[in-house]
Order: sequence, then C-alpha cells, then structure tokens
Amino acid sequence: MTKTMGYRGWRWLALWWHHFFLLWSTINGQTRYSIQEELKQGSVVGNLAKDLGLRLSDMFDRKLRVSSEADEQYFSFDAGKGELVVNDRIDRETLCGQSASCVLPLQVVLENPLSLHRIEVEIKDINDNSPSFHAEDMSLKISETAAVGTRFPLEGAEDPDVGSNSVKSYILTKNDCFILKMKEVEDGKTVPELVLEKPLDREKKAVHQLLLTALDGGNPVMSGTSQITISVLDVNDNFPVFDKSTYKVSFGENTEKDTFVIKIGATDADEGSNAEVEFSFALRTPDSVLSVFEINSLTGEIHLKGALDYERATSYKIEITARDKGVPENESHCRLQIDVGDVNDNTPEIVLTSEPQPVREDSPSGTVVALINARDADSGNNSKVTLRLPRGSPFTLKPSFSNNYALVTSGPLDRERFSEYNIEITATDSGSPPLSSKKIIPVSITDVNDNPPVFTQPSYNVYLKENGVPGSILYSVSASDLDFGENAKISYSILDSKVQDVSVSSYVYINSDNGSIYSMHSFDYEKLKVFQIQVQAKDQGSPSLSSNATVHVFILDQNDNAPAVIYPSSAALGSLSHQRMPRSAKAGHLVTKLTAVDADSGHNAWISYKLTEATDASLFTVNLYTGEVRTKRAVSEQDDSSQRLLIEIKDDGEPVQSATVTVSILLEDGLHEPILDLRQKVSEPSKKTGRITLYLILSLASVSVLSLVTFLILAVKCMRSSRSSDSCCMTRSDCDNYKNPNRNLQIQLNTDGPIKYVEVLGGDMLSQSQSFRSCMSPMSEYSDFTLIKPSSTTDFKEVISVLDASLPDSTWTFESQQVSRIALCNFISVVEYGAPIGFRSVQRDLLPPPRSLSTVLSYIAPS
Repeated sequence: MTKTMGYRGWRWLALWWHHFFLLWSTINGQTRYSIQEELKQGSVVGNLAKDLGLRLSDMFDRKLRVSSEADEQYFSFDAGKGELVVNDRIDRETLCGQSASCVLPLQVVLENPLSLHRIEVEIKDINDNSPSFHAEDMSLKISETAAVGTRFPLEGAEDPDVGSNSVKSYILTKNDCFILKMKEVEDGKTVPELVLEKPLDREKKAVHQLLLTALDGGNPVMSGTSQITISVLDVNDNFPVFDKSTYKVSFGENTEKDTFVIKIGATDADEGSNAEVEFSFALRTPDSVLSVFEINSLTGEIHLKGALDYERATSYKIEITARDKGVPENESHCRLQIDVGDVNDNTPEIVLTSEPQPVREDSPSGTVVALINARDADSGNNSKVTLRLPRGSPFTLKPSFSNNYALVTSGPLDRERFSEYNIEITATDSGSPPLSSKKIIPVSITDVNDNPPVFTQPSYNVYLKENGVPGSILYSVSASDLDFGENAKISYSILDSKVQDVSVSSYVYINSDNGSIYSMHSFDYEKLKVFQIQVQAKDQGSPSLSSNATVHVFILDQNDNAPAVIYPSSAALGSLSHQRMPRSAKAGHLVTKLTAVDADSGHNAWISYKLTEATDASLFTVNLYTGEVRTKRAVSEQDDSSQRLLIEIKDDGEPVQSATVTVSILLEDGLHEPILDLRQKVSEPSKKTGRITLYLILSLASVSVLSLVTFLILAVKCMRSSRSSDSCCMTRSDCDNYKNPNRNLQIQLNTDGPIKYVEVLGGDMLSQSQSFRSCMSPMSEYSDFTLIKPSSTTDFKEVISVLDASLPDSTWTFESQQVSRIALCNFISVVEYGAPIGFRSVQRDLLPPPRSLSTVLSYIAPS
C-alpha cells in the first residue's frame, strides 16, 4: 500500500512539473506553446487573446481566425474564452517522424485592419509506442568454425517515439555461447550485435533459440521482442570482405533513370562455391529505397531505378550484404550513403493568406488589399522567391516577414475607368534556370460619387404651339452619370426663376424620374413668345452632385385672334360707320378707307377686305388689300340717297378669323369735296407743308446717320470678336453672346404676301417680349403705315389715328402704283447696357410727290 501511494505521488509531482514548464514556455515565448501529443479534443493550448494583447471584443470585431500550414487543422480558437484549443488528435510520429523537434506553425489573421501573427506549437513526445522489430523471427547461420568473439549484427528495433521514449537497451535471454553487446554507428545510433562467447559445436547443438528484447526509456517502460534462430554450419569459415566499410556518392535529383550509381566490391578467401559472393540489400531495407535503387547480385553494380526527389529525401543510407555460396553461407555488411543534390525543379507557389477586400476608389495610397505568402519546395537559393507586379498597376507589394507580403494600393483609383483589377502576380525563384508561376488576384473597386450628371445637350430648344392642352408634355431632357448604383440615380428639378415676374414653376413642372417637362396651362403667343427653364439633374450620392441645362421654349403663333378695326373709330365702337359723299362723285372716288389689324403674326395677320352686301353692288367696290372704299361709277340721280355696305375683314390664318363692318353712306347734293380743296392746298406749297417736309427730311437724315453709326460700331465689335472666331455674322446666336448673353433680338421680315411688315422682338428671354410691327400696304395709294408697340398684343387701345385724303382720279393708275411703291423698312437697334431703342421709317424716294398728305408720323418708343 505504501509503495502504491509513493508511485502516485511521483506521478503527480511529474505532472505538476510538466505543467509548470509548459506554462513557463508559453509566457516567455509569447507566440510559442508546447503541448504533449495525443491530448484530448478541447484541451487548452494557451490563452491566445492574452498573449497577443487583445480584448475578447477585439476577437469578434476583427474576425480572428487561425489557419495551419498543414493539410489538417489541429487547432481551433475558442472565441468565448480567447483560448487556443486542440481540435483533433495529434500524433507526433505522423507529423514529424523521427525528427528531434516537432513544431506546428500557425497563422493568426486579424481583419479590419489586416494583421498577421505567427504562432508555433511544439508537440512533445509521450511514450505511446513500443519498440518493434522489422521481423518477429531472425535467422542466423553460423559456422562452427566461427572464432570466439565474432560479432553478428542483429536488426535493431525501431520505436517511433524520440528522445528518452525511444529504444534505450536490449536484453538477450541467457545462453551458453552468445552474449549481447551494443555497437555505435553513425548519427549516434547503436545497434545490437550478437557476440560469440564460446566456440560452437554443431554436433552438440545445431540450433540455438534466443529471444531478443528491446526496451525504451519511457515511464512506464515498453518493450518489443524478436525470436533469433541460429543455425550452426559446418566448414565454410571465411567471410566476404568489402573493399570499404562505407561508400559515399552524390547525385542531383534530376538524374535520369538507369543511371549507374556505384559498384560494390567484396572478396572471399575461400575457394570454390564458398568464395562466390552475391550482393543484396539488407533485409530491413525500406521500400522507399527498393523503389529507387537496384543492385546486381553478381557484379555489385547499383543503378538508379526510380526518380530522385530532394524534397522527399535528401540522403539515402543503405546497408548492403555480401553473402558467399559456401555451406554454410557467410555474409558481410557495408553501408552505402547516397546524397541527393537539390535541383530547381519546383515552381514557386503564391498563397492567399486572406481574400482580397473591395477597395473604395478614393482610398489613399498604402491601403491594404490582401495578404500573400510565397513558398518554394526547393532549398537554398532555389527556394528564395521574388514577387513582381506588372508595370502601371496602381498596386504594390509590401514585404512583411518569412516570405509574407501585403498587397497595398500605390496610386489613385478610378472605378469609372476600371471597376475591377485582375492583378497578375509573378513569383520567380533564384534557381538556375529560375522558375516562375503566376496568380491572378481579382480586386473590385467600389464606387464613390465623384462624377456629376451630364446632360445630352447644354441647352435645348422647344417649339410649342400656343393654346395647347394643359398637362401636355413639352420636352424630355436626359442626363447620365458615370457613377454606379445610388450615385448614378438621377432626379430632375426646375430651378426657380421668373417669367413675366411669375415663378417658372407656375408655367411648367418636371417629372423628377425621367426628366419629362409638362405645361401647367396653355400659352398665349400674344402675351408670351419665349421663355427659358433652368433644369437641374442631381444624383443621389453623398454628397450629391448636380449639373444644369437651359431649355428655351419658343411659343408658336396660332390664328386665334380675329381682325380688329381701328379706323374708322366709330366702326370700332359699334361696327357701324357713317360716311357722306356728294352726288357729283365720279368713278374712283374714295369714300373711306378701312384700317384693321390682327394681333397674330405672320400669315395669321395678313388681312383682306371683301364687300359682302351692298344696297347697290354696282356703285361701290372695296380694295382687297387696302380696305379702300371707292365708287365704281359716277353717282346718278336715280341712286338712293342712303347706301349701306357690309364689309367682311378676314385674316389669312387657318382656320380663318373674320370681322364685319357696316358702312352707311349718305349721298348729298351740293356737298363740297374737301379732298379737292386739300389737293389744291397741297399743290400750292405752303409754309405748313414745307415744315412737314422739312421734318420728314430731318427724320430720314437722322435715321440714316444712326444707321451708319450703328453699322460702324457693329463692324468694329465684329472685327474684335473675329480674332477668336472664324467668322463674324450678325446672327441671333452671335447677338446672344455679344455683351449680354441674356439679351435676345429677333427680326422677322415677311415679304411673301400682300402685306409687307417687319416684326422686331427685343428684350430678355425671361421678360415679356416687346415688338414693333410695321404694316405697309403696297396697294395703298398713300403708302400709309402703322407702327404698333404692344406690351400685350391683344391691347388695341393705343392706336395711331390716320389722316385720309384723296388724290385726283387720273393721277396714277392702280398698276403703276403697285409697281412704283416700294416700302423699305430700316431697323436700328442700339443696345447699350441692356436698353435697346427701336426706330422705324418708310422711305418713299421712289414715289412721286404726293398730291395729298396722309402721313402718320412715327411712333418712337424705347423697348
């Protein structure tokens, strides 16, 4: 009982010292732990969190993981306790064989930021294997003439354990002739030898049965046995003798098969069959040697049978037996050492320690993308690996330790140019010739909102008919964004601005998703001819980016205004005009002249006059274009004293708009003709007529001078601007860019109809357009013209009165008047600091002096 308790005490004491030294090694090594093999799953190796100086929360946040360079993961990490624990059964003999040191390297990877730690776990041996012999039965044949002291080498036992747990001693069963001694060989190993202590006598004992026991140094001691059968032979008392006890040769691992290695020589002093020697590999030669080398039993020549591989075995130590053919056979042993030289036959390997992470395109230089490890199975310079990236790549490799590298950014990134990089890394060793391998690492670039939306055009022109349906689409603008995802989603809006002192949002609205612009109500050309919209496209990035485009909306005129009569003024009030004329009037007598205007423009404002009803249709006629009411024949006594005419006034639009005027004419006897008196007064130059003529000459002269000055100013400015442009043209776009880009000027000249007119639009695009219209009737005998400056073209309160007078009936024919009267409209616009002034005049230099005065002097007003 006392003995048993003492044994347990020693056991607990040994276990305490083991844990003490294990703990001491862990604390001092920081990243090195020592454990015994065969520990149970879940056994604690060490507190990894404490040794790395990390909190438990850091383990979760930084996604700590442990990886092993071995094929199997023997360890795992307990995130709850921060401990490194055993994950699977660890057999030291399987991992490291007979190596004195068995260390498992581990890699601890932490993310955010990426970092790598190297952990080494030393696996200590325990006595879990007993010694074993290659053969459970060994046979020896010994001649009876063998001398005392002759040594017979025996097969040594093998124990996978190392150190004190390996084979330490041998025991031979007691017998009369043999004793056991140990022989030290290379590498500090010892093998048992059977020593003949007394001469053999086959006649006394032909066979000796011995039991060889191998003991290891573990606690408790483990053993293995092998039965030795010794047959005593007669006569043949000489052994083969080798030329050398040890042979050494060296070959490169790239040596070809069937290559001659070496020839082993041995001689035997006997004669006859006892001197014939056969060579062979020893019985305990492993299969790894037999598969690579072969020996000629007669000549002793050894050839290469398989391929040499330095990475599998750097050296072969082979025991060769020379046996004669005597009876009994005698054999001798020698050792052959074949060293294998390394050849650069393994390409480097690139291993990703961590998968590459997506990189923002605005990441600074030096941002870690991935961790890389380079390996080469060769040795020496053949295992030194150099990594290389292609030129022009915005990445570089930053060396860490033990062939570990960090792939980091080295330049600016642009996702719009390259959304993903396939980085080709080339690994090259230092062998001769060098070998290389390549690995492609994909790195995706995440988007940053660094591109504003871009419209398809900087400005858009939209032409819209007036009186459209509210809510109809005007135009659709479109913008694109080079960014991705939310950064490329675009919303459209209209920037606030004023149109006729009203917010533009009251005129139009825009679909924020597709950029379609809709009208809020119908437009009236006579009130608003042109306006502009500032459209903004904004992406949904953070911060968001935007760009603007201008949409110019031009309102197109429709025939929506009927002609309005402005003379006679009584007709404008009640559509009824009372006129008087003498009964003595002759054919061609001018009764009256109707004057009407149309608020529309272009063809829609061309006016024609037509007599639709008359008391006597044979007496009166109405000029289609001038509205002049004349007699077709001389008035007779039989004609009624009261004549009634219904005159229809139509425009040239589609559909036609019209108005009617009723003219009541009273024929009176003895009524003097004021027109003739006026003609006489005109024919005789008076002071008043001369004064008016002087005024006309001064007006025409001033207009001409202003025209010349304006032309010179424009020519000088055009010459200056021509230095930076190819041409100088007085186009609307040029005027827009001249001095004030927001000032617009439109001149519309219409000459393809019975009414000749010039329409001038001036002012800002966003302010109400101001127009000057001059209407000249080529069919009119007096070339009267009307100048209208409407702020609202439907307002006809500002009307210039017209003085009518009659010319003699025989002065001019109707056709000659048409040909000779040419109305030339000059428009001069002097733009200075945004204040245009418009002038119009009619030159009648091609007409003869008028017989009567019916002149409307100009209407000059600033626009």
